[in-house]
Amino acid sequence: MIPARGYAAPDARSPLAPFQFERREPGPNDVQLDVLFCGICHSDLHQARDEWGGSIFPMVPGHEIVGRVTRVGAKVSRFKAGDTVGVGCMVDSCRTCPSCQDGLEQYCDQTAVYTYNAREKDTRQPTYGGYSSVLVVDQDFVLRVPDNLDPAKAAPLLCAGVTTFSPLKHWNVRAGQRVGVVGLGGLGHMAVKFARALDTHVTVFSSTDKKTQDALRLGAHEVVVSSNEAAMKAHENTLDFIIDTVSAKHDLNAYLRLLRRDGHLVLVGAPEKPLDVAAFSLIPKRRSFSGSNIGGIRETQEMLDFCGKHEVTSDVEVIPIQQVNEAYTRLLNGDVKYRFVIDMKSLK
Repeated sequence: MIPARGYAAPDARSPLAPFQFERREPGPNDVQLDVLFCGICHSDLHQARDEWGGSIFPMVPGHEIVGRVTRVGAKVSRFKAGDTVGVGCMVDSCRTCPSCQDGLEQYCDQTAVYTYNAREKDTRQPTYGGYSSVLVVDQDFVLRVPDNLDPAKAAPLLCAGVTTFSPLKHWNVRAGQRVGVVGLGGLGHMAVKFARALDTHVTVFSSTDKKTQDALRLGAHEVVVSSNEAAMKAHENTLDFIIDTVSAKHDLNAYLRLLRRDGHLVLVGAPEKPLDVAAFSLIPKRRSFSGSNIGGIRETQEMLDFCGKHEVTSDVEVIPIQQVNEAYTRLLNGDVKYRFVIDMKSLK
């Protein structure tokens, strides 16, 4: 077994604290890596506090991981020691259901094995995530990070990046279309960057005007304050696609009315309470509304390659692991632009 260090939540009420544990020795298909950087996702906080239920403690969070390969198994052909690689939200799946066969492991019929707060298929041991010194992962769930990307800024691409890239790709968003982005946080700022890289016209919708300059800097063509009824009215029937990143209760119908005929709104934020959708926000213009969940391994690699080509990365604030609890508090208060990333060398 491999000794590992990390930070873990001992229970739902306690702060994260230093934690020592063991990783398995690499098998024939495994890649061992030293963790260089790990992003802090809002879902880390939800699960560490058991806000979604079913949390497994002690919990080592983290699924936006960039590391350097140190060892590979005998059957590993795609990676070698020294490679810069990524690990996202999943480390395994059933691999046989229709979703897995289609490269959409995030929709696995038997539920994917998540990078933390899950159980390994064979051993049923808890999975521990990227707030740690070392990781051992099956090669099929390891991603190659382009050499031209800053590894700290690339880490959030493994969740926030693919979560916003996947729906843009699935609904074939393309140059010349008009795209709306609701909310400008960890997810929203990535949606703006991707939509702009796709050569669309990007409109950001925010509850206040505080982020206007930031939205324009990130690539938005315009910013609309959602409480401004006249501005919202002026944008009705103008957008082809909207990506909604807001995780709090809000009025979906106000945004559905902004869509043209056959326009689509996709929800990637995860509000705790149900959102009301009025039938006549959809029916008169044949609009549609759906959700989207991260991305499969093949699509995640496509996203990373796209980021390498277009030099797209996340805006990050790099912190030492010792500040993780402070970062959680700041995340709750929206005090980050736009993703905390832990520099794992601080563990030493």
